Amino acid sequence: MIDHTGIGVADVAASAVFYDAALGALGLRRAMQMPEDTGADGIGYGRAYPIFWIDRFHPHSTRQHTAFVAGSRDEVRAFHAAALRAGGTDNGPPGERAGQSSPVYFAAFVLDPDGNNIEAVFRGA
Repeated sequence: MIDHTGIGVADVAASAVFYDAALGALGLRRAMQMPEDTGADGIGYGRAYPIFWIDRFHPHSTRQHTAFVAGSRDEVRAFHAAALRAGGTDNGPPGERAGQSSPVYFAAFVLDPDGNNIEAVFRGA
């Protein structure tokens, strides 16, 4: 349904340290980088093509929530640990979340350097 999405950040280079680590734990990598002289100054993350962007083009003063699919509970734990090591702030440790939209909802939440709530979620096999 969604081709790609992204958020604005105050400092692309600083945020890239966080996203390289956190999204790397989920198997995502830098798929494209827009140079600063284009006015966008952004990085697109994905497996084959960019599906999630961080950039200076979009406003960074609005805090947002983005959830990424994890392949297992261990990936959720790895995401959380990598994000914290890379300067993220804990916003909900890895664990089962009751009352969600599927029988299995194992997730973790971290705040990125701009205060955006970033989640990794595993919904089961």
